[in-house]
Amino acid sequence: MFSYALLEPGCYYLIQEEANSPITLIHISVVSDYCVYVCKYGTEEILEWKKKTDPIHDIIELLSDNVVKDWEAAYNSTQDTYDYEEDED
Repeated sequence: MFSYALLEPGCYYLIQEEANSPITLIHISVVSDYCVYVCKYGTEEILEWKKKTDPIHDIIELLSDNVVKDWEAAYNSTQDTYDYEEDED
């Protein structure tokens, strides 16, 4: 079992918060003495503070800069599609 204390600011990680839960992409934005500010990417972005002691079942991967760049391109093109579909109504 891991915790948020192991995660570095400015980095993107693939994690599972609980056993058998879906894989989640997170970005660590800010680290304070006791907490981290996390952006979770899924069907919607969720911004939240987590205690450094909060458990993480598995840290699957620290994403490289190249993978983050590829993901951002895919994510932004998906967001543009959703924005276009909403404008049609």
